[in-house]
Amino acid sequence: MTVAERLEHTLLKPEAQVGDIMRLCAEALQYKLAAVCVNPCYAGLARHLLNGSDVRVVTVVGFPLGADRTAVKALAARTAVEEDHVDEIDMVMNLAAFKSGNYDGVVEDIAAVVQAAAPYPVKVIIETCLLTDEEKRIACGLVARGGAAYVNTSTGFNSGGATEHDVRLLAEEAAKYGLKVKAAGGIRNLADAQNMLSAGADRIGTSAGAAIAAEEA
Repeated sequence: MTVAERLEHTLLKPEAQVGDIMRLCAEALQYKLAAVCVNPCYAGLARHLLNGSDVRVVTVVGFPLGADRTAVKALAARTAVEEDHVDEIDMVMNLAAFKSGNYDGVVEDIAAVVQAAAPYPVKVIIETCLLTDEEKRIACGLVARGGAAYVNTSTGFNSGGATEHDVRLLAEEAAKYGLKVKAAGGIRNLADAQNMLSAGADRIGTSAGAAIAAEEA
C-alpha cells in the first residue's frame, strides 16, 4: 500500500471556503488518497463531490476541544452519518473529564458517539501533547472500552501534533485492544508520513496530503 492510500487530506480551518473544499476533494481524487477530513458544515458537499469514488469522507465531532455535552456529540455524529452520509467520524475525547479522573464519563461519551455513528468507524482524538505517557496508555484503554476503531493523536489545534514517540507508544498499547492508530498534526512531507507509518500508524491526517502524494509519485 502506498503512503497516498493512507492519507486523510484535511482542511479544518474555520475560514475554509467552498472553493477550498472543492480543491481539497479534487486533489484527493487526483492522487487517490484514502479520505478527506472536513468540518461538519462541509461534509455534505464533500460527499457530493466524492460520490462514486473510493475516497472516504471524514468529519469531526466535538472539535477541537472535546467539551461538548455527550448528547450534542451523539447528535452531531448521527446527523453526519444519516444526512451527510459520511464514512467515518473523528471525535475529540472529553479531556476535562479525563484530566479530572472521570474515566467512566470518558467511556460513556465515546460509546454514545460510536453508537450514533454505527456501523461507521469512530476515531478518538486524545490530544497527546496534553497527556503524560501513562495518561496516553490509559486513554488508549478507554477508547477501546468505548468501542471506537482508532485512537488519534491530535487535533492540530493545540500546542503540539503527532510525534514518532507517541505513535509508537499508542501503537504498542492499541495492539492490546485491536485498535488502529491515526497520526495527525504537523505531518508535512513524505519523510514525516513514512516515519509515522513505520512507528505504527495506520492512517495519516494532514493538510499537506496532495504535496505528500506528489512527492511520493
